[in-house]
Amino acid sequence: MNKLVIGPLALLCCATQPAALAADAPTAHVLQRADVESWLDGFMPFAIESGDVAGAVVAVVKDGEVVLVKGYGYSDVATRAPVDPDRTLFRPGSTSKLFTWTAVMQLVEQGKLDLDRDVDDYLDFRIPPRDGTPITLRNIMTHTAGFEEQIKQLILDDPRQLMPLRTYVEHSMPVRLFKAGTTPAYSNYATSLAGYIVQRVSGQSFDDYIETHIFQPLGMQHASFRQPLPAALAPDASKGYELGSGPAKPYEIVTPAPAGSLAASGADMARFMIAHLEGGAYGSARILSAQTAKLMHETALPMIPPLNRMVLGFYEQNYNGHRIISHGGDTEYFHSDLSLFLDDHVGLYVSMNSAGRDAAAHTIREALFEQFSDRYFPGEPDRRRLDNATAAAHAKLLAGYYDNSRRIDTSFMSILNLIQPIHVTAGSDGTVSLALLPSISGAPRHYHEIEPFVWVDPESGWRLAAKLVDGRVARFSVDEISPFMVLEPPPWWRSPAWLQPAAAAAFLACAATALLWPIAALVRRRYRTPLGLSGRDALAHRLSRLAATAIAVLTAGWAILIAVGLTHLELLGPGLDPLLFVLHALSVVVYVGAAAALLAAAYAVWAARRPWAARTWTTTLAVSGLVMLWTACVCHLMAFRTTY
Repeated sequence: MNKLVIGPLALLCCATQPAALAADAPTAHVLQRADVESWLDGFMPFAIESGDVAGAVVAVVKDGEVVLVKGYGYSDVATRAPVDPDRTLFRPGSTSKLFTWTAVMQLVEQGKLDLDRDVDDYLDFRIPPRDGTPITLRNIMTHTAGFEEQIKQLILDDPRQLMPLRTYVEHSMPVRLFKAGTTPAYSNYATSLAGYIVQRVSGQSFDDYIETHIFQPLGMQHASFRQPLPAALAPDASKGYELGSGPAKPYEIVTPAPAGSLAASGADMARFMIAHLEGGAYGSARILSAQTAKLMHETALPMIPPLNRMVLGFYEQNYNGHRIISHGGDTEYFHSDLSLFLDDHVGLYVSMNSAGRDAAAHTIREALFEQFSDRYFPGEPDRRRLDNATAAAHAKLLAGYYDNSRRIDTSFMSILNLIQPIHVTAGSDGTVSLALLPSISGAPRHYHEIEPFVWVDPESGWRLAAKLVDGRVARFSVDEISPFMVLEPPPWWRSPAWLQPAAAAAFLACAATALLWPIAALVRRRYRTPLGLSGRDALAHRLSRLAATAIAVLTAGWAILIAVGLTHLELLGPGLDPLLFVLHALSVVVYVGAAAALLAAAYAVWAARRPWAARTWTTTLAVSGLVMLWTACVCHLMAFRTTY
């Protein structure tokens, strides 16, 4: 659950960003405790203080041993309790998924699960078909099950509202947007479905299974998926913060628990990293056979070569020629990342207990990964370039607006696709820019084409690549999200290229009318100047102003609801359903009725041959009413859906 770079929909996953590449590759430092600790001690305290992050924990492992596990800052600011790397529990968010995937692979190893079998065979309810293709566990583990993004009841602040896992997976099923196996679209729901399958096939509750088959063999005594935490662990839980300087927040309750409810110490996460780096073994204990661990780490699903791919549960973040598999995670307040340098037998884990100022936690973990990688695994930048004419032509083909495959598509929250569109711009020098994933400084990255329809950011080493069909870009992605998300052109009828400016202009016209209407009335009263209209003309005037005001007020209401909901996810639950129903009903009345009223008013003004100024403005309002009605239809503001 992560508030991804892509906005608030992204709660449970955030990709580690590849490191900046130096112009000349420096000599690698020796990865040993003294060097790592001195470097981290120079990096972390300043980073968390300047970012207003309360506390953090970092773990580094190598060759089956812990190099360093260290806490920074506070787990409880009010009591000045320091982060204890051995005991303090942080919330790794979507990094929790790695435990669910490990459990799945244990049961695959035992022959109790088949990665390529229809998951309906393991369930006690049915998943509606999409294009005649069943969903498999392989689809789920590679995020190609095709489910729509869903954020309702994603995170709660009251454990009494937490529903059982079975209830959640049966009754909160999202719409399937894509045929299984065709399109990566990250899904918290799908991971929870896998967790429920583990529960059914094993005969144990999901929590019991994880504790028995993963925590106990690894000696993870300070880890739990249970919500709320068991009494023995609760005192060790770090507080969560929006800002380290602000008040502590309630313990976050994750409804799709197998996708993100873990709480664990840095030391315990180090044990888990070692087990995966050492072929499933931790000392004399083993959670996977070497063959199964290799299958999990190396079975990759290519979507847009040569970009990073999804393996079974992990995603690739290959960097500087080193093979890396990773998983990040975010709740509202905790932000984490885990990376395994497979061939080097090195693991890096970081978790922070605050979002920080201007989403500082994201920047800190990106910079940590970058600097760690360049310090211990330096590499050379890719200096290739295509000729400018070819690059400019290809950049022009790529430029435009795109849909994220991980999106809300069938409810009122789909308006985010219009408000926060994904836009690629082409530079005059043949480069392309994508504001979706800026550099650490916040500036857009400029990608240079190095081979046909493959670009690279020379500062970071990130690649961007496109897949063409019939000479047009069908989809593209970038290394840091390519394993689990692709970007595709939207259909013309809801493209932000025209609908966003049209809707903005329409809203402004209605809002300006709503504001100026009473002001004009007051001015006329002050100077005792009559409106100068009567009968049908006066009625048309009032109707147009009432209709424009209704559109402006209702649209502002929707905007406030969405803005508040996305910054306070605990509000997005069943308690919101009555208000949603009212807003949907009002939308039918207002957007349909106002559009009709504005068209009637425009007709009346033209029929009366009133002055051109009146005709022009009333016509503008009529067009605005139609645009807002179209927007309401496209963005499902009249859909009466309470799943989102």
